[in-house]
Amino acid sequence: MSNAHATVVQLTKMLKNLDAWLDKTVEYAKKKNFDPNVLLQSRLFPDMQPLTFQIQACCDGAKFCAARLSGKEAPKHPDTETTLEQIRPRIKAVIEFCSAFKESDFAGADTRSIPLGFLPGKGLKSQDYLNELQVPNTYFHFTTAYAILRHNGVELGKQDFLGSLNLIDV
Repeated sequence: MSNAHATVVQLTKMLKNLDAWLDKTVEYAKKKNFDPNVLLQSRLFPDMQPLTFQIQACCDGAKFCAARLSGKEAPKHPDTETTLEQIRPRIKAVIEFCSAFKESDFAGADTRSIPLGFLPGKGLKSQDYLNELQVPNTYFHFTTAYAILRHNGVELGKQDFLGSLNLIDV
């Protein structure tokens, strides 16, 4: 499996984990008798982005990784979600988009140069894009989303972050 395809598979798994964290968030809010949507504006520190932004960034990280490394167009999302009912379909749409990629979609990915929209005229070679920017940046947002939920009392543990493991007998 190429690095590009393996990364998209892993980021897709993390989006599924994120969606499961939101299931636990809804359960926790119901148990504590509050609207779970209030957590979407929660942040770890006043100058950090809120949970909504973290979720949007996780979705963007996965879809742009798949799109840019395959040479395909990523779906557009306007970043207007304000409720769980609005943001969860975005997660599911990105999971569906990323799940549709096959190994063959990334043929030639290792020779691509990825332009950086935030640095006009600059870009990264695909491996550098993956290793230096996309993977660490996307995991930053997954970790921050997890930490915001955990900080607010949602009962999440390390296994929730890791998700399922493809265990084998050895």
